[in-house]
Amino acid sequence: MDLDWCLEKLTKNPPEVLPEQVVKGITEQLKEALIYESNVAMVESPVSVVGDLHGQYYDLVELFRVGGECPETNYLFLGNYVDRGFYSVETISLLVCLKLHYPRRITLLRGNHESKGVTQVYGFYSECLRKYGNANVWKYFTDMFNYLQLAALIDEKIFCVHGGLSPSISSINQIRVLDRFQEIPPEGALTDLVWSDPDAVEQETKPSPRGAGHIFGSQLVDKFLQDNKINHIIRSNQLCMDGHQVLFSGKLITIWSAPNFCYRCGNVASILEVFKANNSLTLKYNTYTAAPENERIIPSLETTKEIPDYFK
Repeated sequence: MDLDWCLEKLTKNPPEVLPEQVVKGITEQLKEALIYESNVAMVESPVSVVGDLHGQYYDLVELFRVGGECPETNYLFLGNYVDRGFYSVETISLLVCLKLHYPRRITLLRGNHESKGVTQVYGFYSECLRKYGNANVWKYFTDMFNYLQLAALIDEKIFCVHGGLSPSISSINQIRVLDRFQEIPPEGALTDLVWSDPDAVEQETKPSPRGAGHIFGSQLVDKFLQDNKINHIIRSNQLCMDGHQVLFSGKLITIWSAPNFCYRCGNVASILEVFKANNSLTLKYNTYTAAPENERIIPSLETTKEIPDYFK
């Protein structure tokens, strides 16, 4: 697989979609690499942690411009690469190619949108049909999503996950033994990891109004940190107008990396740089806005097909 050729096509303006057989090849190659990886990736600092992207390709390019290109900068992505944005195919294709090209420089975790069910509702499925004329590419990517890792530990002190904690998981070792090679189920520990959200006021854990996962508070956070001898939890999954939100005296951080979400929310975005300074881990927010209008191209959508609400 000529990854340099793939990256050249994907970094043009506008980006070019890879041929169907190439997508099949890169997804199979990544599955072969990930099948031997633990559910919990062990990541060393320095590394930049990235939240939701949601198919906003030009804002991913802006992220690299602000945070540094790969492989000069190490990246840990927390999931939700597809849906809602115009360029989900190009976004996930670029990230997969970067992961294959620089496997020790980039880590890709699974989000709640990395599933067949969700992508059939929020845009990725219909985008694949529009750009390829069939659902094969959607199937290649969604099969690959089942192989993505569920969580990461930075320097064994910072726990990273897409959604949040689970009332059925007290130890990181319990995450390591989960069967991740499946579609995200309606409930259970795997579901909680990609769907759950914190609540600044709520103390007890309760079912989430999203219909999957749980709402958890400071009690579960404090216990999880203490039991696993870690200092912070970094997660995504929730829009933050300032690009990030800090809860529970800095113990839990939400990072959001899709500026002007859905091209209308007006929020800024952040990545979280984690590095060592004076023999201790330091966290630094790097905030950025959406890519300049004159550098992005809005694709033409077929007028014979209904435009989803999130593009209106």
